[in-house]
Amino acid sequence: MKLIYQKLFIPFLLLQGFLFAHCQVPCGIYNDAARIVQLQEDFATIQKAMNKIKNLSLKKDATSMNQMTRWIMTKEDHASKIQEVVSDYFLTQRIKEKPKGPDYVLYVNQTTILHQILVAAMKCKQTVDPGKVKHGLKLIDSFINLYFDAHGKDHIQKLSGSN
Repeated sequence: MKLIYQKLFIPFLLLQGFLFAHCQVPCGIYNDAARIVQLQEDFATIQKAMNKIKNLSLKKDATSMNQMTRWIMTKEDHASKIQEVVSDYFLTQRIKEKPKGPDYVLYVNQTTILHQILVAAMKCKQTVDPGKVKHGLKLIDSFINLYFDAHGKDHIQKLSGSN
C-alpha cells in the first residue's frame, strides 16, 4: 500500500500546480498567451455544451438525459476553469497593482475587464444563452487589446491556429 501511495498519490499532488491555473509559488514561469487561448477554448466548449443541452432536452429517453447531464457538467467545469484562470493567474499574479499615476487607468481597465469575464463565466453556468458566450469572447478580445503588445497578440494567433 505504501508503494502505491508513493507511486500514484505523491506525483498527483506534485502535478496540481500544473493541472490548474498556476502554482502561486513565485516561479516566474508564465505563458499569458497560452492562458488566453485556453480561455477561448473553454468558452468554445461551453458553446458546444449549450447547443448539445438544447438538443438533448427535446428528447426524453434515459440515454439522452444522461448525455445532457454530462454536457451540463462539462459546461459548469469549463466556466469554473475560466474563473480559476482569471482569478488565480491574471488577477493575483499577472496584473500588478498600480498607484495613482499614468498606469493607473490601464490597471483599472484591465481589472474591470477581468471581473466582467468572471461574471460572463458565471452567467454561462446559469443559462444556455449563446449570447453569454459571445459576450465572454468579446471581453477576452478587449482584455487582449489592453494587456498584450503586437508580439503578444501575434503569439496568441499562432497558438490558436488562426494565422
